[in-house]
Amino acid sequence: MKFVIVVGSQQAQSQSAKLAAAMSERLGADHTCDIVDLGKRPLPFLDFKPTDADQQHLAQLAQTLNDSDALVVIAPEWHGMAPAALKNFFLHFSGGQLAHKPALLVAVSSGDGGAYPIAELRSSSYKNSRICYLPEHLIVRHVESVFNLDDSKNDERSQSYLSERLDYALSVLTVYAENFQSIRSALPDASAYPNGM
Repeated sequence: MKFVIVVGSQQAQSQSAKLAAAMSERLGADHTCDIVDLGKRPLPFLDFKPTDADQQHLAQLAQTLNDSDALVVIAPEWHGMAPAALKNFFLHFSGGQLAHKPALLVAVSSGDGGAYPIAELRSSSYKNSRICYLPEHLIVRHVESVFNLDDSKNDERSQSYLSERLDYALSVLTVYAENFQSIRSALPDASAYPNGM
């Protein structure tokens, strides 16, 4: 199975990327896993004229997404919202690259928040992309205190709970990914309806 983890943070060194590395390690034992980090390699905003390098990067990324079986979308909460880089990602890739592929939503917060990006992405990002979010999601609160390489920096109780919950959510995603392959192969031609209603 091929998984893609989308890191929605706009920061080059982010807590979201730290979490993506932990997920990739778990998935990589049995599957192929690519990380798309929007902080390390930002996408041009949709209404700007992309350079040749941008167009090449977008084409490569579109191919990676086309080849994927499932996604993990990591959304840090900024002022109660999903970041612009992540919304821009969905504007770029609404041409079938994500269609009918299961995705696990993961929110990241440095405090007690994290619920708003889940609600926002569930309500607005699926329409034209046709991504299929799992009914399961994960919210990683106080992210600085979990999933650190140095175990002494982790809150033992939170790390134990979130690690087990993450393994569960990735197991669910894997089952969906395996079964959605047959769903995609059986779907009718949607070329007459490129956009959701």
